[in-house]
Amino acid sequence: MKKLLLSAHIGILVLLLTACSEGGKTSSAFTEAEIIPMKYAENLTLIKGEGYTEARLRNPWDTTKILRNYILVEKDKEMPAQLPEGTLIHTPLSKALVYTSVHCALIKELGAVKSIGGICELQYIKVPEIIEGCRKGTIVNAGEGTNPDIEKIIDLHPDALMLSPYENSGGHGQVEKLKVPIIECADYMETSALGSAEWIRFYGLLFHQQAKADSIFAIVEKNYNELKALATSQPVKPKVMCELKSGSAWYVPGGRSTTGKLYKDAGGDYLFGHYPNSGAVPLSFETVFDKAQDADVWLMKYNQPSDKTLSGIREDYSPYSNFKAFKDKNVYGCNTAYKEYYEDFPFHPDLVLKDLIKIFHPSLLPEYELKYFSKLAE
Repeated sequence: MKKLLLSAHIGILVLLLTACSEGGKTSSAFTEAEIIPMKYAENLTLIKGEGYTEARLRNPWDTTKILRNYILVEKDKEMPAQLPEGTLIHTPLSKALVYTSVHCALIKELGAVKSIGGICELQYIKVPEIIEGCRKGTIVNAGEGTNPDIEKIIDLHPDALMLSPYENSGGHGQVEKLKVPIIECADYMETSALGSAEWIRFYGLLFHQQAKADSIFAIVEKNYNELKALATSQPVKPKVMCELKSGSAWYVPGGRSTTGKLYKDAGGDYLFGHYPNSGAVPLSFETVFDKAQDADVWLMKYNQPSDKTLSGIREDYSPYSNFKAFKDKNVYGCNTAYKEYYEDFPFHPDLVLKDLIKIFHPSLLPEYELKYFSKLAE
């Protein structure tokens, strides 16, 4: 009996310690009523406090830990007397340094493109206002995201850096010494397309565009779920393979990744969906061929000046021609050099889902024309 009581006391103590350890203060323990409901995102929790909003980003590579804790306080409001522990961010952002084309496109859609003070990776950005701003010098081009120009960032005095985290990256280099809030845009590590898209609500808070963000997501959610219901009701599901060999490895999306689940939601039988990864899985050519030699559909994304062709990929690597999808000429490519796949997919997965349904089940969307993918020519 004493052992049972001791176990119970230890269990209660663990729960109490857990509730207090996340934010470092008892004020971080929150009630259900204070949580801003999120329907799909698993790695993001938003909590409305007195004079602030707390955004907890769960570590997608170790879900027992918090990746970052952000405390959002409006610039024109009085600073609350007590705040949970975390990185303080004054909103709305007015001079953000944005590392990715994806988030540049989103910020424009939110109506806050003027809040972008600097960018990285200009060569991948397709937002006209940003390209023109860099040309005129009103927007700072800080160079490569992996090695940005620190002097330019210092001169910019940004109010936040928005970048994508990666597993075992070793941090973000010299920018971590600048004492500028680093916003980890980990939306891409969600395990569903709608989970990733729901992060738009967090970004809406950063730029004081909450109503617009909620409205955009509501439309995306409705469209996506209707398309998914239409596609998944089909009794025949084509076998799907994807991507190309890169060096010695062939990287395929894991079954818990947004892309892997997207293929399933489009009514396809994704042949690598059994891998439990939420990111990419490196496989040998032999492994891919063994599993996907009889695939009905082959999808690939690439970035190059001209579109790929069947003869071109066969010249690149002759064993490609041994796949059934190649022989049947059922190979579809998306050239991201001019197709805005990466800009649209994270926050408008319904648009990409439509493309895939048209490929997998053409009769379901007879009037629709492909937006991102096209069948490879000879």
